[in-house]
Amino acid sequence: MNTLAETVRGQVSAEEWQVRVDLAACYRLVALHGWDDLVFTHLTVRVPGPEHHFLINPYGMLFEEITASNLVKVDLDGRTVMPSPYAINPAGFTIHSAIHAARDNAKCVMHLHTDAGVAVSAQRDGLLAISQTALFPLASLAYHDYEGVALREDEKARLVADLGDKTYLILRNHGTLAVGASVADAFLHMFVLERACRIQVLAQSGGASLIQLPASLVEGIMAQAEQATNGLGGQIAWPGLLRKLDRLDASFRD
Repeated sequence: MNTLAETVRGQVSAEEWQVRVDLAACYRLVALHGWDDLVFTHLTVRVPGPEHHFLINPYGMLFEEITASNLVKVDLDGRTVMPSPYAINPAGFTIHSAIHAARDNAKCVMHLHTDAGVAVSAQRDGLLAISQTALFPLASLAYHDYEGVALREDEKARLVADLGDKTYLILRNHGTLAVGASVADAFLHMFVLERACRIQVLAQSGGASLIQLPASLVEGIMAQAEQATNGLGGQIAWPGLLRKLDRLDASFRD
C-alpha cells in the first residue's frame, strides 16, 4: 500500500474505505469497457454517515489511474472537505450534486458519454423496445433536454424534475446516466443501459426493419429482474467483477 493510501485509510472509517474501493473499481471497470471519455465524465458516491459528503475523481486523472485513496471527498457544493493533493472539476459535479441532493436513494450516480449512448440520445424516439436488454431501462427511464454544458445552477431543478424517481436518464444529445443504492447497483444499471444503446445502434446499422416489442412486456419486467438476480441486484455480479480487476491490476485498492 502506498503512503497516500495509508494516510487516507487512517483517516476514514472502514465503511468509507470500502465505498472508496468500490468506486475506484467502478472507474476501472468503466475504463475496461471503453466507456471513459478521457477525463470528462464522472462517477460519484455518497460517503456513509450523517454528513452529505461524496467521493469524486481527481480531475485530470484517467479512469484507469483512479484508486481508493486518490478519490476526493467533497460536500454538496463541490468543496473539498478532506485534505487531498488533488483538485476536482466543480462543473463536473453539477449534475451529480443536483441528484444527490434530491434523491437520498441515489447513493451512486454514473454519467457517461459513450458513442452508443450519445448516438441513442440524439435520436428523436430515444431508446427503442427492440431487445430484452432495453426493456429493463425502459421500465424506469426519463429524458432531459440538452441545455448546453451542464454548468448553470438553474438547470439543476429541471434535471431533477425530469429524472423524478426513475433509475435511468438519457440526457438528449449528451449521454447516459444511471443511479443506484450502491456502486454495484449503479454499475449494473449502467451496464444494461449502455448495452441496450449499443444493441440499438448495431440493429439500426443493418438497415432492416426492426421489431418493436409490445409495451405490455415492460410491465412486470423489474419483478423478473429481481427474480433473475436472486434479489441481489448489482451484488450478483459485483464480487466477480472485483475478482477480475484483482487479476488484471489490484492497484485500485490502494
